[in-house]
Amino acid sequence: MFNELKAKIENKKANIGIIGQGYVGLPLAVEFAKVGFSVTGFDTDDKKVASINKGVSYILDVPSKDVKELVATGKLKATSDTKLLSKMDAIIICVPTPLRKTKEPDISYILSASKEIAKNKRKGQLVILESTTYPGTTEEIILPKLDFDGSKVGKDFFLAFSPERVDPGNPKYKTRDITKIVGGVTPQCTELARLLYFQAIKEVVTVTSTRSAEMVKLLENTFRSVNIAMVNELALMCNKMNLNVWEIINAAKTKPFGFMPFYPGPGIGGHCIPLDPLYLSWKARQHGFEARFIELADEINSYMPHYVMDKIANILNEKKKPMKGSKILIIGITYKKDINDVRESPALEIISLLIKKDVQVQCHDPLVSGFEVDRGKKISTVKLTKDNISSSDLVVIITDHSDIDYKFIVDNAKLIFDTRNALKDFKNAKNIIKL
Repeated sequence: MFNELKAKIENKKANIGIIGQGYVGLPLAVEFAKVGFSVTGFDTDDKKVASINKGVSYILDVPSKDVKELVATGKLKATSDTKLLSKMDAIIICVPTPLRKTKEPDISYILSASKEIAKNKRKGQLVILESTTYPGTTEEIILPKLDFDGSKVGKDFFLAFSPERVDPGNPKYKTRDITKIVGGVTPQCTELARLLYFQAIKEVVTVTSTRSAEMVKLLENTFRSVNIAMVNELALMCNKMNLNVWEIINAAKTKPFGFMPFYPGPGIGGHCIPLDPLYLSWKARQHGFEARFIELADEINSYMPHYVMDKIANILNEKKKPMKGSKILIIGITYKKDINDVRESPALEIISLLIKKDVQVQCHDPLVSGFEVDRGKKISTVKLTKDNISSSDLVVIITDHSDIDYKFIVDNAKLIFDTRNALKDFKNAKNIIKL
Protein backbone atom coordinates (compact mmCIF):
# COMPACT_ATOMS: atom_id res chain seq x y z
CA MET A 1 0.00 0.00 0.00
CA PHE A 2 2.79 2.39 0.95
CA ASN A 3 4.77 1.93 -2.27
CA GLU A 4 1.67 2.10 -4.45
CA LEU A 5 0.46 5.36 -2.92
CA LYS A 6 3.98 6.80 -2.94
CA ALA A 7 4.24 6.15 -6.68
CA LYS A 8 0.84 7.77 -7.31
CA ILE A 9 1.90 10.89 -5.40
CA GLU A 10 5.26 11.14 -7.13
CA ASN A 11 3.62 10.71 -10.55
CA LYS A 12 0.81 13.12 -9.60
CA LYS A 13 -1.73 10.39 -10.36
CA ALA A 14 -3.19 10.51 -6.85
CA ASN A 15 -6.72 11.87 -6.57
CA ILE A 16 -6.85 14.44 -3.78
CA GLY A 17 -10.01 15.25 -1.85
CA ILE A 18 -10.15 18.29 0.41
CA ILE A 19 -13.02 18.49 2.89
CA GLY A 20 -13.92 22.11 3.56
CA GLN A 21 -13.56 24.79 0.90
CA GLY A 22 -13.06 27.89 2.99
CA TYR A 23 -10.02 30.10 3.59
CA VAL A 24 -7.80 27.04 4.02
CA GLY A 25 -9.31 24.39 1.78
CA LEU A 26 -9.83 26.28 -1.47
CA PRO A 27 -6.34 27.83 -1.67
CA LEU A 28 -4.85 24.40 -0.92
CA ALA A 29 -7.01 22.74 -3.57
CA VAL A 30 -5.89 25.31 -6.14
CA GLU A 31 -2.19 24.77 -5.33
CA PHE A 32 -2.44 20.99 -5.73
CA ALA A 33 -4.42 21.35 -8.95
CA LYS A 34 -1.88 23.82 -10.34
CA VAL A 35 0.92 21.24 -10.12
CA GLY A 36 -1.13 18.61 -11.94
CA PHE A 37 -3.18 16.67 -9.38
CA SER A 38 -6.87 15.97 -9.87
CA VAL A 39 -8.50 17.67 -6.89
CA THR A 40 -12.05 17.42 -5.57
CA GLY A 41 -13.25 19.96 -3.05
CA PHE A 42 -15.93 18.68 -0.67
CA ASP A 43 -18.26 21.09 1.11
CA THR A 44 -21.74 21.05 2.62
CA ASP A 45 -22.38 24.58 1.35
CA ASP A 46 -24.03 24.21 -2.05
CA LYS A 47 -23.26 27.86 -2.89
CA LYS A 48 -19.53 27.23 -2.53
CA VAL A 49 -19.75 24.05 -4.57
CA ALA A 50 -21.63 25.83 -7.36
CA SER A 51 -19.26 28.78 -7.29
CA ILE A 52 -16.15 26.60 -7.69
CA ASN A 53 -17.72 24.58 -10.51
CA LYS A 54 -18.55 27.85 -12.28
CA GLY A 55 -14.93 28.92 -11.94
CA VAL A 56 -15.71 31.74 -9.52
CA SER A 57 -13.63 32.27 -6.37
CA TYR A 58 -15.17 33.65 -3.16
CA ILE A 59 -11.78 33.87 -1.41
CA LEU A 60 -9.91 37.14 -1.94
CA ASP A 61 -6.51 35.42 -1.97
CA VAL A 62 -7.60 33.07 -4.78
CA PRO A 63 -8.16 34.72 -8.19
CA SER A 64 -11.24 33.52 -10.07
CA LYS A 65 -9.00 33.27 -13.14
CA ASP A 66 -7.06 30.43 -11.48
CA VAL A 67 -10.20 28.58 -10.44
CA LYS A 68 -11.76 28.96 -13.88
CA GLU A 69 -8.69 27.61 -15.67
CA LEU A 70 -8.34 24.63 -13.34
CA VAL A 71 -12.02 23.73 -13.59
CA ALA A 72 -11.86 24.01 -17.39
CA THR A 73 -8.92 21.59 -17.54
CA GLY A 74 -10.69 19.12 -15.24
CA LYS A 75 -8.06 19.39 -12.51
CA LEU A 76 -10.46 20.97 -10.01
CA LYS A 77 -14.08 20.32 -9.18
CA ALA A 78 -16.32 20.58 -6.14
CA THR A 79 -19.09 18.41 -4.73
CA SER A 80 -21.21 17.81 -1.65
CA ASP A 81 -21.42 14.07 -2.38
CA THR A 82 -19.25 12.40 0.27
CA LYS A 83 -19.60 9.01 -1.46
CA LEU A 84 -16.90 10.26 -3.83
CA LEU A 85 -14.45 10.10 -0.92
CA SER A 86 -14.02 6.43 -1.77
CA LYS A 87 -12.34 7.46 -5.03
CA MET A 88 -9.75 9.66 -3.30
CA ASP A 89 -6.19 8.52 -2.67
CA ALA A 90 -5.47 11.36 -0.26
CA ILE A 91 -8.06 13.17 1.86
CA ILE A 92 -7.27 16.43 3.68
CA ILE A 93 -9.65 17.74 6.35
CA CYS A 94 -9.89 21.56 6.45
CA VAL A 95 -13.04 22.17 8.50
CA PRO A 96 -13.73 24.82 11.17
CA THR A 97 -12.92 24.20 14.82
CA PRO A 98 -14.79 26.86 16.82
CA LEU A 99 -15.17 27.20 20.58
CA ARG A 100 -18.36 26.53 22.49
CA LYS A 101 -19.82 29.30 24.66
CA THR A 102 -18.11 27.58 27.58
CA LYS A 103 -14.77 28.15 25.79
CA GLU A 104 -14.33 24.43 25.27
CA PRO A 105 -13.28 22.99 21.89
CA ASP A 106 -16.03 22.19 19.40
CA ILE A 107 -14.69 19.41 17.18
CA SER A 108 -18.09 18.46 15.77
CA TYR A 109 -16.98 19.35 12.22
CA ILE A 110 -13.93 17.09 12.55
CA LEU A 111 -16.15 14.30 13.87
CA SER A 112 -18.57 14.72 10.98
CA ALA A 113 -15.79 14.66 8.39
CA SER A 114 -14.20 11.60 10.03
CA LYS A 115 -17.48 9.70 9.96
CA GLU A 116 -17.92 10.38 6.25
CA ILE A 117 -14.37 9.24 5.53
CA ALA A 118 -14.91 6.07 7.58
CA LYS A 119 -18.16 5.29 5.73
CA ASN A 120 -16.48 5.63 2.36
CA LYS A 121 -12.94 4.50 3.04
CA ARG A 122 -10.91 1.96 1.15
CA LYS A 123 -7.46 0.53 1.66
CA GLY A 124 -4.42 2.55 0.71
CA GLN A 125 -5.76 6.02 1.50
CA LEU A 126 -3.86 8.85 3.19
CA VAL A 127 -5.90 11.01 5.57
CA ILE A 128 -4.51 14.32 6.85
CA LEU A 129 -6.12 16.63 9.38
CA GLU A 130 -5.31 20.34 8.97
CA SER A 131 -7.96 21.84 11.23
CA THR A 132 -6.50 23.47 14.33
CA THR A 133 -7.18 21.41 17.42
CA TYR A 134 -5.75 20.26 20.73
CA PRO A 135 -2.83 17.79 20.95
CA GLY A 136 -4.13 14.24 20.68
CA THR A 137 -7.12 14.82 18.40
CA THR A 138 -5.74 12.95 15.37
CA GLU A 139 -4.94 9.77 17.30
CA GLU A 140 -7.69 9.95 19.92
CA ILE A 141 -10.61 10.97 17.68
CA ILE A 142 -9.87 10.19 14.02
CA LEU A 143 -7.76 7.03 14.32
CA PRO A 144 -10.43 4.96 16.16
CA LYS A 145 -12.94 5.84 13.44
CA LEU A 146 -10.63 4.52 10.73
CA ASP A 147 -9.21 1.37 12.35
CA PHE A 148 -12.48 0.05 13.83
CA ASP A 149 -12.57 -2.81 11.31
CA GLY A 150 -9.10 -4.09 12.10
CA SER A 151 -7.31 -1.98 9.48
CA LYS A 152 -3.74 -1.14 10.48
CA VAL A 153 -2.54 2.46 10.39
CA GLY A 154 0.75 2.72 8.52
CA LYS A 155 -0.08 -0.40 6.54
CA ASP A 156 -3.69 -0.44 5.31
CA PHE A 157 -4.22 3.32 5.58
CA PHE A 158 -2.14 6.34 6.57
CA LEU A 159 -2.95 9.16 8.98
CA ALA A 160 -1.17 12.44 9.71
CA PHE A 161 -1.63 15.97 10.98
CA SER A 162 -0.40 19.13 9.27
CA PRO A 163 -1.47 22.47 10.75
CA GLU A 164 -2.92 25.06 8.44
CA ARG A 165 -0.86 28.25 8.56
CA VAL A 166 -2.59 30.54 6.10
CA ASP A 167 -2.54 34.28 6.67
CA PRO A 168 -5.52 35.73 4.76
CA GLY A 169 -4.73 38.97 3.02
CA ASN A 170 -0.96 38.53 3.23
CA PRO A 171 0.40 39.48 -0.21
CA LYS A 172 3.86 38.05 0.48
CA TYR A 173 3.12 34.63 1.96
CA LYS A 174 0.58 32.58 0.05
CA THR A 175 -0.22 28.90 0.66
CA ARG A 176 2.67 27.69 -1.51
CA ASP A 177 5.20 29.91 0.28
CA ILE A 178 4.42 28.88 3.87
CA THR A 179 6.48 25.99 5.24
CA LYS A 180 4.37 22.92 5.99
CA ILE A 181 4.73 21.03 9.27
CA VAL A 182 3.87 17.32 9.12
CA GLY A 183 3.59 14.64 11.80
CA GLY A 184 2.22 11.14 11.18
CA VAL A 185 0.97 8.34 13.39
CA THR A 186 3.78 6.13 12.02
CA PRO A 187 6.95 6.93 10.07
CA GLN A 188 5.23 5.68 6.90
CA CYS A 189 2.35 8.09 7.49
CA THR A 190 4.75 10.98 8.02
CA GLU A 191 6.68 10.19 4.85
CA LEU A 192 3.60 9.98 2.62
CA ALA A 193 2.16 13.22 4.02
CA ARG A 194 5.53 14.95 3.59
CA LEU A 195 5.80 13.69 0.03
CA LEU A 196 2.29 14.84 -0.84
CA TYR A 197 2.76 18.40 0.40
CA PHE A 198 6.23 18.58 -1.12
CA GLN A 199 4.63 18.40 -4.56
CA ALA A 200 2.87 21.75 -4.07
CA ILE A 201 4.55 23.54 -1.14
CA LYS A 202 8.08 24.96 -1.27
CA GLU A 203 9.26 23.50 2.04
CA VAL A 204 8.00 20.70 4.29
CA VAL A 205 9.36 20.01 7.78
CA THR A 206 8.54 16.81 9.67
CA VAL A 207 8.09 16.29 13.41
CA THR A 208 8.00 13.04 15.35
CA SER A 209 4.25 12.70 15.97
CA THR A 210 0.79 14.05 15.25
CA ARG A 211 0.70 15.46 18.80
CA SER A 212 3.86 17.49 18.15
CA ALA A 213 2.41 18.81 14.89
CA GLU A 214 -0.84 19.74 16.65
CA MET A 215 1.11 21.58 19.35
CA VAL A 216 3.13 23.57 16.79
CA LYS A 217 0.08 25.51 15.60
CA LEU A 218 -1.09 26.19 19.14
CA LEU A 219 2.35 27.48 20.11
CA GLU A 220 2.43 29.82 17.10
CA ASN A 221 -0.89 31.46 17.88
CA THR A 222 -0.45 31.43 21.65
CA PHE A 223 2.81 33.33 21.08
CA ARG A 224 0.86 35.94 19.13
CA SER A 225 -2.03 36.09 21.58
CA VAL A 226 0.22 36.59 24.62
CA ASN A 227 2.32 39.27 22.92
CA ILE A 228 -0.73 41.12 21.62
CA ALA A 229 -2.18 41.02 25.14
CA MET A 230 1.07 42.41 26.55
CA VAL A 231 1.08 45.34 24.15
CA ASN A 232 -2.66 45.90 24.69
CA GLU A 233 -1.97 46.15 28.41
CA LEU A 234 0.86 48.55 27.64
CA ALA A 235 -1.60 50.68 25.65
CA LEU A 236 -3.94 50.80 28.65
CA MET A 237 -1.01 51.76 30.87
CA CYS A 238 0.18 54.47 28.47
CA ASN A 239 -3.32 55.90 28.36
CA LYS A 240 -3.22 56.34 32.14
CA MET A 241 0.24 57.92 31.93
CA ASN A 242 -0.67 60.18 28.99
CA LEU A 243 1.94 58.53 26.76
CA ASN A 244 1.71 57.70 23.05
CA VAL A 245 2.00 53.89 22.84
CA TRP A 246 2.55 53.98 19.05
CA GLU A 247 5.54 56.31 19.42
CA ILE A 248 7.00 54.03 22.07
CA ILE A 249 6.61 50.86 19.99
CA ASN A 250 8.10 52.50 16.90
CA ALA A 251 11.09 53.67 18.93
CA ALA A 252 11.58 50.25 20.55
CA LYS A 253 11.55 48.41 17.23
CA THR A 254 14.67 50.29 16.10
CA LYS A 255 16.63 47.86 18.28
CA PRO A 256 18.12 45.33 15.84
CA PHE A 257 17.91 42.40 18.26
CA GLY A 258 15.86 41.13 21.18
CA PHE A 259 12.62 42.95 20.28
CA MET A 260 9.75 42.09 17.96
CA PRO A 261 7.02 44.71 17.50
CA PHE A 262 3.40 43.84 18.24
CA TYR A 263 0.64 46.44 18.05
CA PRO A 264 -2.40 47.17 20.21
CA GLY A 265 -5.91 47.31 18.87
CA PRO A 266 -9.62 47.14 19.68
CA GLY A 267 -9.47 43.37 20.24
CA ILE A 268 -8.45 40.23 18.40
CA GLY A 269 -10.45 38.28 15.84
CA GLY A 270 -10.40 35.64 13.16
CA HIS A 271 -10.45 31.87 13.37
CA CYS A 272 -7.04 31.39 15.02
CA ILE A 273 -5.67 33.80 17.62
CA PRO A 274 -8.84 34.15 19.78
CA LEU A 275 -9.48 30.39 19.73
CA ASP A 276 -6.30 28.35 19.44
CA PRO A 277 -4.71 29.30 22.79
CA LEU A 278 -7.92 28.29 24.56
CA TYR A 279 -7.74 24.86 22.93
CA LEU A 280 -4.32 24.53 24.52
CA SER A 281 -5.36 25.77 27.98
CA TRP A 282 -8.38 23.42 27.91
CA LYS A 283 -6.14 20.46 27.15
CA ALA A 284 -3.61 21.58 29.77
CA ARG A 285 -6.32 21.57 32.46
CA GLN A 286 -7.04 17.94 31.61
CA HIS A 287 -3.45 17.24 32.61
CA GLY A 288 -3.74 19.20 35.84
CA PHE A 289 -1.86 22.24 34.54
CA GLU A 290 -3.17 25.82 34.61
CA ALA A 291 -1.91 27.85 31.65
CA ARG A 292 -1.87 31.20 33.45
CA PHE A 293 -0.26 33.25 30.67
CA ILE A 294 -2.88 32.02 28.19
CA GLU A 295 -5.81 32.74 30.49
CA LEU A 296 -4.51 36.21 31.36
CA ALA A 297 -3.88 37.03 27.69
CA ASP A 298 -7.44 36.00 26.83
CA GLU A 299 -8.75 38.17 29.66
CA ILE A 300 -6.84 41.26 28.47
CA ASN A 301 -7.64 40.79 24.78
CA SER A 302 -11.31 40.13 25.53
CA TYR A 303 -11.45 43.37 27.52
CA MET A 304 -10.29 45.59 24.66
CA PRO A 305 -13.72 46.07 23.00
CA HIS A 306 -15.02 47.22 26.38
CA TYR A 307 -12.08 49.61 26.73
CA VAL A 308 -12.95 51.02 23.31
CA MET A 309 -16.52 51.54 24.54
CA ASP A 310 -15.31 53.33 27.68
CA LYS A 311 -13.06 55.53 25.56
CA ILE A 312 -15.95 56.38 23.19
CA ALA A 313 -18.11 57.33 26.17
CA ASN A 314 -15.34 59.58 27.55
CA ILE A 315 -14.74 61.24 24.18
CA LEU A 316 -18.44 62.05 23.80
CA ASN A 317 -18.72 63.13 27.44
CA GLU A 318 -15.94 65.68 26.98
CA LYS A 319 -18.02 67.16 24.16
CA LYS A 320 -21.06 67.18 26.47
CA LYS A 321 -22.71 64.56 24.30
CA PRO A 322 -24.44 61.51 25.82
CA MET A 323 -23.98 58.15 24.15
CA LYS A 324 -27.73 57.67 23.82
CA GLY A 325 -28.79 59.19 20.53
CA SER A 326 -25.25 59.92 19.36
CA LYS A 327 -24.32 59.20 15.75
CA ILE A 328 -21.21 57.07 15.35
CA LEU A 329 -19.67 55.93 12.07
CA ILE A 330 -17.63 52.72 12.34
CA ILE A 331 -14.85 52.31 9.77
CA GLY A 332 -13.87 48.67 9.13
CA ILE A 333 -15.82 45.59 10.22
CA THR A 334 -13.47 42.70 9.41
CA TYR A 335 -11.10 41.27 11.99
CA LYS A 336 -8.00 42.44 10.07
CA LYS A 337 -7.17 44.74 7.20
CA ASP A 338 -7.69 43.92 3.52
CA ILE A 339 -9.77 40.74 3.95
CA ASN A 340 -13.54 40.19 3.96
CA ASP A 341 -13.72 37.89 6.99
CA VAL A 342 -15.74 39.13 10.00
CA ARG A 343 -15.37 36.02 12.16
CA GLU A 344 -14.71 36.93 15.81
CA SER A 345 -14.08 40.53 14.76
CA PRO A 346 -13.96 42.95 17.70
CA ALA A 347 -16.02 45.34 15.57
CA LEU A 348 -19.05 43.07 16.00
CA GLU A 349 -18.89 43.23 19.78
CA ILE A 350 -18.28 46.99 19.79
CA ILE A 351 -21.23 47.59 17.45
CA SER A 352 -23.44 45.35 19.55
CA LEU A 353 -22.49 47.25 22.72
CA LEU A 354 -23.15 50.59 21.00
CA ILE A 355 -26.59 49.50 19.82
CA LYS A 356 -27.46 48.44 23.36
CA LYS A 357 -26.61 52.01 24.45
CA ASP A 358 -29.09 53.36 21.86
CA VAL A 359 -26.33 54.80 19.70
CA GLN A 360 -27.18 55.48 16.04
CA VAL A 361 -24.56 53.32 14.33
CA GLN A 362 -23.51 53.41 10.70
CA CYS A 363 -20.79 51.14 9.34
CA HIS A 364 -18.50 51.38 6.35
CA ASP A 365 -16.31 48.59 5.03
CA PRO A 366 -15.19 48.40 1.39
CA LEU A 367 -15.02 44.59 1.57
CA VAL A 368 -18.25 43.82 3.42
CA SER A 369 -21.78 44.63 2.21
CA GLY A 370 -23.52 43.40 5.35
CA PHE A 371 -23.07 41.39 8.54
CA GLU A 372 -24.93 40.13 11.60
CA VAL A 373 -24.71 40.96 15.29
CA ASP A 374 -26.72 39.81 18.30
CA ARG A 375 -28.04 36.51 17.02
CA GLY A 376 -29.12 37.47 13.56
CA LYS A 377 -29.60 41.24 13.65
CA LYS A 378 -28.57 42.25 10.13
CA ILE A 379 -26.70 45.46 9.40
CA SER A 380 -25.86 46.78 5.94
CA THR A 381 -22.75 48.85 5.38
CA VAL A 382 -22.89 52.33 3.86
CA LYS A 383 -20.78 54.20 1.35
CA LEU A 384 -18.27 56.70 2.66
CA THR A 385 -19.74 60.13 1.91
CA LYS A 386 -19.06 63.64 3.12
CA ASP A 387 -22.51 63.73 4.67
CA ASN A 388 -22.28 60.56 6.76
CA ILE A 389 -18.80 61.56 7.96
CA SER A 390 -19.58 65.17 8.85
CA SER A 391 -22.95 64.36 10.42
CA SER A 392 -21.42 61.80 12.79
CA ASP A 393 -20.56 62.86 16.32
CA LEU A 394 -17.62 60.46 16.20
CA VAL A 395 -15.88 58.34 13.57
CA VAL A 396 -14.26 55.19 15.00
CA ILE A 397 -11.63 53.32 12.97
CA ILE A 398 -11.75 49.64 13.95
CA THR A 399 -10.11 48.05 10.87
CA ASP A 400 -7.50 49.93 8.85
CA HIS A 401 -8.17 48.71 5.30
CA SER A 402 -5.72 50.02 2.70
CA ASP A 403 -8.52 50.97 0.29
CA ILE A 404 -10.01 53.74 2.45
CA ASP A 405 -9.60 57.47 1.81
CA TYR A 406 -8.35 58.49 5.23
CA LYS A 407 -7.66 62.08 4.15
CA PHE A 408 -11.31 62.36 3.16
CA ILE A 409 -12.26 61.21 6.66
CA VAL A 410 -9.83 63.57 8.43
CA ASP A 411 -10.96 66.53 6.32
CA ASN A 412 -14.66 66.01 7.08
CA ALA A 413 -14.96 64.40 10.52
CA LYS A 414 -15.68 66.31 13.72
CA LEU A 415 -13.81 63.76 15.80
CA ILE A 416 -12.01 60.52 15.01
CA PHE A 417 -11.10 57.74 17.42
CA ASP A 418 -8.31 55.77 15.73
CA THR A 419 -7.82 52.34 17.33
CA ARG A 420 -5.30 51.13 14.70
CA ASN A 421 -2.95 54.10 14.19
CA ALA A 422 -4.31 54.30 10.64
CA LEU A 423 -3.93 58.11 10.73
CA LYS A 424 -0.26 58.16 11.74
CA ASP A 425 0.59 60.38 8.76
CA PHE A 426 -1.83 63.13 9.82
CA LYS A 427 0.32 64.48 12.64
CA ASN A 428 -1.09 68.02 12.56
CA ALA A 429 -4.77 67.06 12.57
CA LYS A 430 -6.55 68.26 15.72
CA ASN A 431 -9.57 65.99 15.43
CA ILE A 432 -7.77 62.65 15.98
CA ILE A 433 -7.76 60.70 19.24
CA LYS A 434 -5.51 57.66 19.54
CA LEU A 435 -6.17 54.33 21.27
